[in-house]
Amino acid sequence: MSWLGRLKEGLKKSSGKLVDGIGRALNLGRLDAASLDALEEALIEADLGPSVAAKLVERVRARKLPGDTPAIEVRKILAAEIAAILAPVARSWVPDPARRPHVVLVVGVNGSGKTTTIGKIASSLRAEGKSVMLAAGDTFRAAAVRQLEIWGERAGVTVVAAREGGDPAALAYEALEKARAANVDVLLVDTAGRLHNKADLMDELKKIVRVIKKLDPSAPHDTMLVLDATIGQNALQQVETFKSMVDVDALVVTKLDGSAKGGVLVAIANRFATPTVLIGVGEGVDDLKSFDAENFSKSLLDLDA
Repeated sequence: MSWLGRLKEGLKKSSGKLVDGIGRALNLGRLDAASLDALEEALIEADLGPSVAAKLVERVRARKLPGDTPAIEVRKILAAEIAAILAPVARSWVPDPARRPHVVLVVGVNGSGKTTTIGKIASSLRAEGKSVMLAAGDTFRAAAVRQLEIWGERAGVTVVAAREGGDPAALAYEALEKARAANVDVLLVDTAGRLHNKADLMDELKKIVRVIKKLDPSAPHDTMLVLDATIGQNALQQVETFKSMVDVDALVVTKLDGSAKGGVLVAIANRFATPTVLIGVGEGVDDLKSFDAENFSKSLLDLDA
């Protein structure tokens, strides 16, 4: 199946909920004030959030469409408006060839798909012929280290790990030293995500950044926040929280196939200027790809690209 096909299939739960809601809002066959109110509720229920829902309905209202406008036409209008919201934050992620290594700090709560995302990025980069090294910086979870090692074995890349409970900053420093010595293209640094104690996590992340800057003052060159789409509107709070700790400059949204809450990506784009660079719609190594605003919006509204 093509990536577009996998994207549409992965968003089926989200698009089904949204399309059903739009259908119910317009089921009397007329586009009037009551149906627009119902449409706004349907958009909120589909996790696009109150602000986005109000904005989209206002755009539909401003068009002064005939009362008998078919639901499919309303969906096309919504898809175009959603694409316009998403377009400013839809970016492709490409490591800078001038930096060897290009250092990527990967953050996110435990269970967000962070370690798996690192493995998939590593596999994709290796397929492109780039050299990659991984740093198992979540030293407090043996399972996270082992998971990263398994991905490293699959991708054929070196994983730098420390003893359980070791200092993550020291591990990141060691990994950067090794990556520089090996002239590696990209170093991906995994981190812990224990949000139950935000102060400790903030200190840990800031220490990692401070320590690796001793070797490369420009590093990390990217800080990616991995978000689990199944948590819906709670993802916005996670963006706020991690942006208060480190300079998050790229978002990765995973598990879009796991729930009907894929609309939250629109809410995130509407609220934050942080680029969304990758989205995931499955467990396979090829199910994590660059984010395209138009393809996503059409898939979300169950429209052909």
